[in-house]
Amino acid sequence: MEHTAVIVDAVRTPIGRRNGALAAWHPVDLAAEVLKTLVARTGIDPADVDDVMFGCVNQLGDQSTNVGRMAALAAGWPETVPGVTIDRACGSSQQALHFAVASVLSGMAGTVVAGGVEMMSRVPLGAARATGMPYGPKVRARYARDAFSQGEGAEILAERYRLSRTALDEFSVRSHTLAAAATDAGAFAGQLVTLPDTPLTADEGIRRASTVQTLANLRPAFREDGVIHAGNASQISDGAAALLVTTGDRARALGLTPLATFRAGTIVGDDPVVMLSAPWPATHKVLARAGLGIDDIGAFEINEAFASVPLGWLAETGADPERLNPLGGAIAVGHPLGASGAILMTRLLHHMRDNDIRFGLQSMCEAGGMANATIVELAG
Repeated sequence: MEHTAVIVDAVRTPIGRRNGALAAWHPVDLAAEVLKTLVARTGIDPADVDDVMFGCVNQLGDQSTNVGRMAALAAGWPETVPGVTIDRACGSSQQALHFAVASVLSGMAGTVVAGGVEMMSRVPLGAARATGMPYGPKVRARYARDAFSQGEGAEILAERYRLSRTALDEFSVRSHTLAAAATDAGAFAGQLVTLPDTPLTADEGIRRASTVQTLANLRPAFREDGVIHAGNASQISDGAAALLVTTGDRARALGLTPLATFRAGTIVGDDPVVMLSAPWPATHKVLARAGLGIDDIGAFEINEAFASVPLGWLAETGADPERLNPLGGAIAVGHPLGASGAILMTRLLHHMRDNDIRFGLQSMCEAGGMANATIVELAG
């Protein structure tokens, strides 16, 4: 029988605005809620989980002491269940999924939970770089700069692909419109965790009244004459997500029905100054690895770090724009860094199941000029 890695279930919290409805949650406790929900939905014995792999970017303060391990303990799981915390910038929890798949396929583990958490209300963006010299003198000398700016990278992409501010803002309004429609249609209902003593039941950042005209009033954030601003960039947010990963054989033995099979994954590096362009080569590489073409993919989740990223990706790949982020994206709902990879995959998997889509592809830009890409196939 073919040895495959499968994703049995995927859950996430609603995404909260910075200083919004989730701000009082400790990240460890929030992560514990998605773990407990996976157990409740699948009926697995937590003692059978061989590892908890969690993405988290700003690992200091409330997020400083291996949140993957602490989340398992906070969930009440046996002390025998280990955990690890992973930082590959914005792709941290997508990388956690890749590590989980590699672990079960190699036989080093039978069942792994992959996920992520980020509480940007409690641990601010860039807090880990507040002291010291994070890039090191040799990297600074190699690129003749003291720092790397994602915002500047977004402006470079807008220039490279001749993306006007209007085009960027139109894409941003699309994100809000699609996210609102998906919410109203109940597209996320089957994936959201109910949080005790928390009234939030939907993603908090959606701005239903967003228009190109209202976005035109926002000032550029990175260049005086630039086109990137707060309205066409991802929102600073709080959230967590988790996925249960095992082999196809083990899922059958446990009586579990998978959502999808992991078909292919990759990680690539690209220009760290532009920083945001690696999803293009990552997409080409993962398609080749899976033996598929761009038209074989029924849905794409390309993280909306800035509107110029998915629009640049479209220009490079020739993908059908109607299949790109069909439920909106991070511009509308937010980007809780270390959780976003798992959140995107959760959204993608449930969308594929609900619409009988065979193949889905996820990719996201990452600080340092990297990108993960993943292809999943709907379980038969």
